[in-house]
Amino acid sequence: MSDHGNHGAGPEAPRHLRVTGGALLSGTIDVKTSKNACVALLCASLLNRGTTTLRRVARIEEVNRILRVLASMGVHHEWIGQDLRLTPPERLDLTRIDADAARRTRSIIMFLGPLLHDYPEFELPFAGGCELGDRTVEPHMVALRRFGLAVETSGGAYRAAVKDRVEPPGTIVLTERGDTVTENAIMAAARFPAVTVIRNASCNYMVQDLCFFLEHLGVRIDGAGTTTITVHGREDLEADVDYAPSEDPIEAWSLISAAIVTESEITIRRVPIEFTEIELAVAEEMGLEYARGPEYLAENGRTRLADLTVGASRLRAPMDKIHPMPFPGLNIDNLPFFALIASCAEGSTMIHDWVYENRAIYLTELNRLGARVRLVDPHRIQVEGPVAWTGAEVTCPPALRPAVVLLLGMLRARGTSELRHVNVINRGYEHLAERLQLLGAEIEPF
Repeated sequence: MSDHGNHGAGPEAPRHLRVTGGALLSGTIDVKTSKNACVALLCASLLNRGTTTLRRVARIEEVNRILRVLASMGVHHEWIGQDLRLTPPERLDLTRIDADAARRTRSIIMFLGPLLHDYPEFELPFAGGCELGDRTVEPHMVALRRFGLAVETSGGAYRAAVKDRVEPPGTIVLTERGDTVTENAIMAAARFPAVTVIRNASCNYMVQDLCFFLEHLGVRIDGAGTTTITVHGREDLEADVDYAPSEDPIEAWSLISAAIVTESEITIRRVPIEFTEIELAVAEEMGLEYARGPEYLAENGRTRLADLTVGASRLRAPMDKIHPMPFPGLNIDNLPFFALIASCAEGSTMIHDWVYENRAIYLTELNRLGARVRLVDPHRIQVEGPVAWTGAEVTCPPALRPAVVLLLGMLRARGTSELRHVNVINRGYEHLAERLQLLGAEIEPF
């Protein structure tokens, strides 16, 4: 469910950013398509024997890693401008998986759902990705066991075996309403020739995009966007499908946060409004002033977008603590930005990150820029504001969102800052520094 990207960011790419703070930003910026939806759709393309074309795919490191894994299995891909075309081979070669690329992405676990249909035995390298504590893979195993999948872990790999005959799963109750767990169960159900009901399903943006994509493939799905998803599986899926994933609510909130912290007026276009409404409501409680344009539909024809103009605002701490919840609550990936926003607000804010072990600790790095963030326990921080930001040299934490939070803090900090080893940011954002430069930020790669 979390956070890693790359167009032209190979090993020789700039690794550090020098930021001169204090510049007012202005202008207009478009939100790019969702990283997490693109990742899910790349995995789901394994269900399709036909050609899959995905529109305006984010060229980020996480996408490149999955493409490397797919290529090593025999899937042909080509970029056509911003679009990506995937053509599967007659049969995947699972013996030649690029283990290095696979280990660098947590998304590899979402290959289990699609692969269990055609391969009675296979191995996948261990999932890697962000260092956010022990996000267990057990919920995935519980859900996929119902489709006959048994997984042993040994020697740095998942060894999967699939039973010959399986009773239709009927109803599956997920023990955790996780995004990737829900996606894995949906992909397993998509080619299981029966009706599968998934309860306590995530209804988050990337799950919705996956459901819309599978409908294009000919799978009937009821309840997308709710916590009960009914999948009418089909044994074979073969269609030349063309699909445009919707915009990224986490990138949208990152850009809104950039406006807040620099007290700038920026127009952020193509904001997936239904996935940022709670964040906006919380920030509005704190005094955020913004104007919202009329709603229109994303290219997928389903997701609601709007353009937002954020203005300079006088913020105060909220009455209540800020904490994430599964959609339609405040998004877990947007929570770190509230450490930044609370640092700009008058008073004391409690932020409770109950999902991840240890991510909160990375937010105390803001203190190097003059913030007053106190770690209460591994899950909670107390943030005092407003603060006088000052430049510093900081190395990126290994988690994507806290790394971006530091970059945004540096946009406000007096003097010059250096953010080192920014490759983690390329996992989830396409050309973020360059796009902030276009708004007037003084950022220089070195």
